[in-house]
Amino acid sequence: MNDNYNDRIINDALRMSGYYPLRPMQLWMIDSQFYKLHSTMLNQSALWKLSPEIDLNRLAQAINEILESYDVFRCRLVFHPRTDDICQRFDGEVIPAKIEKLSDEEFEERKKNLMIPYELHNKPLYRINLLETPSAKYLYLDMYHSIMDGTAIMLLFMREMNLRYSGKKIKRDPASYADYILEDMKVSTEEFEAGAKHWLDTLDKIDEKNPFDGADLFDETINEENFDWKKGYLAQPIKNVTRDFFVTTKSQEHIFFFAAALLTLAKVSGKKSSIMDYLHIGRYNSFELRLMGAMIEQFPVYCEFEDGMTAEDLTKTIEEKLKVSMKYRKSLGAAYNSEKDICPTFVFQKKIHETMNNMTIGGYRAEKIELPENEYSVTENTLDVEVNQSADGTYWVEYTYGTMLYSEDAIKNIAATFDEIVLKLQDKNVLIADILK
Repeated sequence: MNDNYNDRIINDALRMSGYYPLRPMQLWMIDSQFYKLHSTMLNQSALWKLSPEIDLNRLAQAINEILESYDVFRCRLVFHPRTDDICQRFDGEVIPAKIEKLSDEEFEERKKNLMIPYELHNKPLYRINLLETPSAKYLYLDMYHSIMDGTAIMLLFMREMNLRYSGKKIKRDPASYADYILEDMKVSTEEFEAGAKHWLDTLDKIDEKNPFDGADLFDETINEENFDWKKGYLAQPIKNVTRDFFVTTKSQEHIFFFAAALLTLAKVSGKKSSIMDYLHIGRYNSFELRLMGAMIEQFPVYCEFEDGMTAEDLTKTIEEKLKVSMKYRKSLGAAYNSEKDICPTFVFQKKIHETMNNMTIGGYRAEKIELPENEYSVTENTLDVEVNQSADGTYWVEYTYGTMLYSEDAIKNIAATFDEIVLKLQDKNVLIADILK
């Protein structure tokens, strides 16, 4: 009872002050942004060409109703006046979406610089533009990753925008992200310390001489402070597996592909272990699945490939490691604050590109328009491995990487090795040692 009383006192004090702490992943994102301050590394952006049938005034109204309803859109990053810690407030002014009329030529020029860096101190952390030219109508959406993640944008914001535009009733009350932050802070000292030890022990496994597995351009002078973060990109289909394999074997796609990614880094580096950050949506119950805000989390996962280990053993090992990761997720700040948190990152997503490319508003299809790279474009991590399931049952893998570490040939080699390992892993009895030969 005393703990509940103390929690209430602390939470009430935070609400009265108006200064809310950053969740660990938010803090990691913003700290990372400081290395690439004038960049768009954390911009979650998309541009859609709308049907001529769309009423832009009605669409603006639908969007602005959402912005007014959820406190996350009032979020501002500020320094606490007493401690100078980066905090967030939820009392900022809502910046409404407005219709802007341009010539077709002006739009083509504007498109080049729609995605620009955010000013982080006490400024709005989203941009929504409704653009109209003599020949077309467009919606541009840009939200800073520390306040909104992909699930929140595509599955919550866009869905509710469509419902409101269509005149349908919103059946649930908007949830408060500020209140969630206070609830998420609750963790016992013992649990926090156990989690912090787990994360720091995990990161101690990173090879300090060369922490960037598979990087052929690495030298010992490279670190986060002098890294140029120039972005390279490679995308290709995964040839050696389809959805049928997972349906037949009841294997878990995210575990299978994460195992393949870990093994790939070990093989191209000539090691018997590897470490990667596993990106999780961070939503563990029905309430969190409906919460507008940034919920994603990155779990550093270290795996040692022991003699005699089979593919089935590896799958079970990874499953257990992810369970432990989720158990200690509230201590992730210890990992994010560590200077060693420089792992490659893995994420598995289902039909994300189809969702974005086949979005409808008011029953009319919206065509996604690719934004050109510009001077602000950089990579978010040293290496991102993203596996996407397509609607037709096939899979694609995308590599986004720092060109200061990885050459194009190195990434092509990683991609080819990944596909080979995907094929071999389908035999649950195959020895991992044979895969790594």
